[in-house]
Amino acid sequence: MHRRIIAPGALAAASLLLAIPASAASPSPGAPGIGDPYYPDYGNGGYDVSHYDLRLKYQPATDELEGTATLLARTTQDLTRFNLDFLLDVSEVRVNGAKASFTTSGEHELEITPKTPLAKDTDVTVVVRYRGVPSSKQAYGFTSWLRTPDGAVAANEPEAAWWWFPSNDHPLDKATYDVSVQVPDGSQAISNGTLQSTSSRAGWTRYSWRSNKPQATYLATLAVGKFDVTTGTTESGIPVVNAYSKDLGDNYGAARASIERTGEIADWLTEYFGPYPYNALGGYVPNTTTGYALETQTRPYYSPRQFANGSNTSVVVHELAHQWYGDLVSVAGWKDIWVNEGFARYAQWLWSEHEGEGTAQELADYVYASHPADDAFWTVKPGDPGPENQFHLAVYDRGALALQALRNEIGDEAFFALLKGWPRKYAHGNASVADFQRYAEQVSGKPLAALFDTWLFQPSKPAAPAARDASVSARALGTQGAPVQPKSWKKIAATNDVHAHEHEHEAGRGH
Repeated sequence: MHRRIIAPGALAAASLLLAIPASAASPSPGAPGIGDPYYPDYGNGGYDVSHYDLRLKYQPATDELEGTATLLARTTQDLTRFNLDFLLDVSEVRVNGAKASFTTSGEHELEITPKTPLAKDTDVTVVVRYRGVPSSKQAYGFTSWLRTPDGAVAANEPEAAWWWFPSNDHPLDKATYDVSVQVPDGSQAISNGTLQSTSSRAGWTRYSWRSNKPQATYLATLAVGKFDVTTGTTESGIPVVNAYSKDLGDNYGAARASIERTGEIADWLTEYFGPYPYNALGGYVPNTTTGYALETQTRPYYSPRQFANGSNTSVVVHELAHQWYGDLVSVAGWKDIWVNEGFARYAQWLWSEHEGEGTAQELADYVYASHPADDAFWTVKPGDPGPENQFHLAVYDRGALALQALRNEIGDEAFFALLKGWPRKYAHGNASVADFQRYAEQVSGKPLAALFDTWLFQPSKPAAPAARDASVSARALGTQGAPVQPKSWKKIAATNDVHAHEHEHEAGRGH
């Protein structure tokens, strides 16, 4: 982690500033970070983006990307300067039509100084012209740009945007997107939302995609390659576009057998989470070597490795559950990751129940019994795991255990009302673990602080009385030997491996 050190005089200076009437404060630079303690330099202060228009040209053979990004934003303070998060080489920046000066700083900051300071609460148009070879760029010792034999993919969490478009890279600043990409004839460009048009000229084809609902920057994706594309509609009428790399080899059949069930699974999830929130749906499997999947909005990214042992609808359930929990309602800060991952994992438990392969309670019993009290698993606090453990298995499995404990405490009626009500209450916004606890107390009419503390914030295994309150069976408490492994466990464990790999990847990059 790169921590910003506050000089001793800074706090005194800050308190002096507070004493100055707002009208007397002069314009100042926007902060280089949005204020997330896990990632102090991610996102930026001083403005809020409402729309990204990206016009790109990509050459798969050389990994050269050139583009013009137009950002529509509104200032939240008087600004002399502001930052974007970006790594490629910039040739020109214009702010409200006038050329602006720019420089780079830190690991991934593009500092822009407009010709004249910007007043608070005004609309701003920022145009950035750029080009570069994304795979040649690293920040903090890693890259989120994935090269494939026939192209490339931008998909990672908590950051992927820096390698392909300048942005305010934090879930607190969501925006709509138009992504228009020119690629050589024979290649395709896949992104989020709906395909608005395709056009060909002089050996190049342009694909224009639109995401018309607010979308976090890490949920924006781009994949260029040679794909087999399937289209259809869900029973409820949502158009589905899926894409499979032509060179998936032996994993091709299993990938399609899983992802072609996207519409069916999304319709099933609406029973628990309410109406599907977007006008597009799908998934894509490029020929990458990563181990993780990602809930890129409307069109999740899957690695071929997820289908190495055959079809796995459980991973599809996980990423589609995120369309509500993570995409529609996004984290207020990265410490709130449980509100994404605990719920996506619990959706897998509900799917197991639906498929007759083990109930959520049986899975909870199994998880509880599988980790002895001295297992490091219990030292991770899902409610605030720390950046180094953001994608630790405990955030997923202990996180789902917490939900089973909550379900048993408040009863099915309140629990399922909560699952549906939460995405509606915070739709297209952001929320925290504390917000969820407050909402759960409101819906159930019960005080839940002790339950949340036990299951999400204590760095130890909940003791037998707390576990009994969560209806963990006597067998799971160790009185009758090990519990029987639910039939669905291996499929869910395949996604455990996915996230364990992602966690190692994250830890390896010093986050």
